[in-house]
Amino acid sequence: MSGLKKGLTSYGDAGFSLFLRKAFIKAMGYSDDALERPIVGITNTYSDYNPCHGNVPDLIESAKRGVLLAGGLPMVFPTISIHESFAHPTSMFLRNLMAMDTEEMIRAQPMDAVMVIGGCDKTLPAQIMGAASAGLPMIVVPTGPMVVGHHKGEVLGACTDCRRLWGQHRAGAIDAAEIEIISGRLAPSVGTCMVMGTASTMACMIEALGLSLPMAATAPAVHAERRRIAEASGRQAVALAIHGGPGPCDIMTPAAVRNALVVLQAIGGSTNGIIHLTAMAGRVGVPVDLAALDALGRTVPVLVDLKPSGAHYMEHLHHAGGVPALLRELAPLLDMTCRTVGGATLAEVAAGAETVPDQTVIRPRADPLKTSGAIAVLFGNLAPRGAVIKQSAASSALLQHEGRAVVFDSTADMAARIDRDDLDVMPDDVLVLRNAGPIGAPGMPEAGYLPIPLKLARAGIKDMVRLSDARMSGTAFGTIVLHVTPEAAIGGPLALVRSGDRIRLDVAARRIDLLVEQTELAVRSAAWKPAPRERPSASRGYAKLFETSVLQADQGCDFDFLLNETPGDDQ
Repeated sequence: MSGLKKGLTSYGDAGFSLFLRKAFIKAMGYSDDALERPIVGITNTYSDYNPCHGNVPDLIESAKRGVLLAGGLPMVFPTISIHESFAHPTSMFLRNLMAMDTEEMIRAQPMDAVMVIGGCDKTLPAQIMGAASAGLPMIVVPTGPMVVGHHKGEVLGACTDCRRLWGQHRAGAIDAAEIEIISGRLAPSVGTCMVMGTASTMACMIEALGLSLPMAATAPAVHAERRRIAEASGRQAVALAIHGGPGPCDIMTPAAVRNALVVLQAIGGSTNGIIHLTAMAGRVGVPVDLAALDALGRTVPVLVDLKPSGAHYMEHLHHAGGVPALLRELAPLLDMTCRTVGGATLAEVAAGAETVPDQTVIRPRADPLKTSGAIAVLFGNLAPRGAVIKQSAASSALLQHEGRAVVFDSTADMAARIDRDDLDVMPDDVLVLRNAGPIGAPGMPEAGYLPIPLKLARAGIKDMVRLSDARMSGTAFGTIVLHVTPEAAIGGPLALVRSGDRIRLDVAARRIDLLVEQTELAVRSAAWKPAPRERPSASRGYAKLFETSVLQADQGCDFDFLLNETPGDDQ
């Protein structure tokens, strides 16, 4: 079945169901000719709470134009909208809800292909998770990065410079009046963060996966080219609808997922990208192996010179040739035969990349920004199932370090004590935050970027080794170990650490270890009881579903009942 005949509402009479559907949709003024065209669903994730999606109405109009020009019928439908700064308790907590919403709306309504439009951190992963499970042909249209800001002759970018300048404000170097002025200049337009944070990371990985058209990851949100990409995506969506694919399973192959991991390493990407790609790929039955990711990190250099690992911003990457130019440079490390949703192979996309003389944003493999990849995976007695560190944004002097643990039992405990003058902390210590994982927080907040204790910040200390079962914004920098798995809230080894214990970080050896005898750890484990929760356990609704179903970070923090199904269009 196709078009309006798909997924008929059950009235016990299919003919009546179709008749009634046509009768009601004609109330919107549609002609019979329009209703006989291939239907392309277009998600609407606009919200007054979501400045990252501020250009979505324009993109929808452009996408509709492309669908109509290609002879299809565009049908816009809403889903929930998630913005990183306006989601309580965390946007990660709501990612799976958006994935379920997207999947069920695709399944419930007649469409032959779907266009998902989104940008802010968890939106694109959620949409792809849902659409992949629904199984319809899909094409992704990112909202695009905002343009850069300026302050006193300095180029600014949200949110790497948000964190840097807020740190200076905490240390007393920037006063209240100036930080208020800065707050109006960090995000000068709609769109996603213009550094290589999670939103930019996901957009680049999605383009490398083949789920969006060339240059879709990097065109600034407010540029006309962003609208033209949406129009072209609308045209291509009609082709997908007519031909019945390729679908998500055809695009998101093991080779394509590996390509995305290579790009993640080469762009200095966000550690969040690992969790999201794991969840996305899990919806089509493709595992993401942390050891394999780490192996790529040893061979794939960082080539993209963007903050927080480098110096530039997303619009500079776009003008340097975008992801296609990066694919051309990475070609020997990629499977260039992989198909894309636009019909071309990666090799053909790379061959069409613009050559920009003298650009310095995409470095040649012979002269990389970093000789190894952005992310290293650590194992050890503190992280039996793995932890990650964004080594490209860390202090090289701290990548091999041993120090005394200073433990915070929760984000509330950290907030209460981190700036106290009587906090027993030294620059060589290791700050430990626990009970901030998927279940413990709940929602695995971006709390892994523990602030430097105020008395140390005032003394000029800018980085310390920090360790947690939380996440960190991709815009952040520092020597920070994240996603410690299993998390403390379910009795993982992090729950056994005590202030004063010694912890050793050895990134070269890919180890994170608690230097306490195994016999002592066994005693602590036997006596362990879950810490009091900051919030009481949920008794109802989505929060209850989350607590009882969410998986650990190494499994993408998806819900256990959403993984490993055979995707397909059962409408």
